[in-house]
Amino acid sequence: MPDDAAPARPTVTAARQAIAATVPSAQARDHAQDLARFVESSPSSFHAAHEVARRAVEAGFTLLDEADAWPTSTAEGRYVVVRDGAVIAWATPAGAGATTPFAILGAHTDSPGFKLKPKPTTGREGWWQAGVEVYGGPLLNSWLDRELELAGRLVTLDGRSHLVRTGPLLRIPQLAIHLDRGANDGLTLDKQRHTQPVWGLGALGAPDADLLALLAEHAGVRAAEVGGYDLVVADTQAPRIFGAHEELLASGRLDNLLSVHAGLTALLDVASGGGATTARGGEAPVAVLAAFDHEEIGSETRSGASGPFLADVLARISGGFGASDEDRHRALAASLCVSSDVGHSVHPNYPERHDPANRPIAGGGPILKINANQRYATDAHGAAAWAAACAAAGVPSQEFVSENTVPCGSTIGPLTATRLGIRTVDVGAPILSMHSARELTAVADPYHLSRAIAAVFAG
Repeated sequence: MPDDAAPARPTVTAARQAIAATVPSAQARDHAQDLARFVESSPSSFHAAHEVARRAVEAGFTLLDEADAWPTSTAEGRYVVVRDGAVIAWATPAGAGATTPFAILGAHTDSPGFKLKPKPTTGREGWWQAGVEVYGGPLLNSWLDRELELAGRLVTLDGRSHLVRTGPLLRIPQLAIHLDRGANDGLTLDKQRHTQPVWGLGALGAPDADLLALLAEHAGVRAAEVGGYDLVVADTQAPRIFGAHEELLASGRLDNLLSVHAGLTALLDVASGGGATTARGGEAPVAVLAAFDHEEIGSETRSGASGPFLADVLARISGGFGASDEDRHRALAASLCVSSDVGHSVHPNYPERHDPANRPIAGGGPILKINANQRYATDAHGAAAWAAACAAAGVPSQEFVSENTVPCGSTIGPLTATRLGIRTVDVGAPILSMHSARELTAVADPYHLSRAIAAVFAG
């Protein structure tokens, strides 16, 4: 071809194939739509744990109470238990015994944002405001100028817990550019002075200027009965599928409800017979979904990954099989934990922030997270197990490692590995806008992640 000749144009078939590669499958779109419904039902960690349990019970799981005696039968069973904003569900295969290993999917139910302070009703200049505290590490600017709600639990003096959500109630208004001419040159928000949302107009001290009374009304209790509360701020904008081929999903709390939903979907599928029932070369494992609270603030709580919740549940499952200490050690030694949290897709506007060789792309499948300093728990055996699961599920996979000048975050993976000694691998789905009030993922990736998790659960 002469040097000045134009390159050949793609054939119609090639062009169609290129488009088809970006169009999500019907299964992926259905999964994304159900993820959207799950997020809308889960504005707080307590709502998320409740929704997992509700869906599990609807699918035939038995809800257990930690204060009750649990079944001791070794027959096939499906159970779910809630501890505050955390939830663990599991499916025991037929023929399981004292040394049956566990296949665990670990995720978390909380997201960065704001939490309601004590004495929450504040205000000035004729505005009613809510006193909030920063929770975790949110992108503060992403919370500006959105209709927000309060959600979580009220605990009455009799010890009962009441889920509550207000619907659109709050807004954190940004200062007009006329009053801050340099805003576009670098916005700086004071975490105390600039992030307190407004929720009404009037004088403080007015009979209806009582945020706690309003919350009690939403929960159907009297304000005087409320002894404590755990309430967070949540975005009220509904998740949305969009893009040239409807290949993108924008939503709040993808970090990390995306993984919780993927694990739940996989567990319900395997428990209903939708996955393999016998592991390669051996028995099927006990499939476990463990969704913890408080990951965004370090996990060191009774319902966090550093707490005893998972260890307690696994011990009680083993106890139901009549397992000895030797049996439990053998079961844990043969077990695998997949720690699933969202990861970073390469950002088209900031490509230099990523490793030059390992560049996860949106729609490219779930990612394997690797870190030399073990901020992620992945090792060679874990990587091989994850590769086998992706291959068995027929889904693409890719790797993530931080660029050396950009420190990586961490996950519950190292915590679980340290507490229980179970081999653990860190994975996730690539997203953009992590820790924003509204994050972005490819429609295909949550579905592919769920299919790979199902392969792990199936053995």
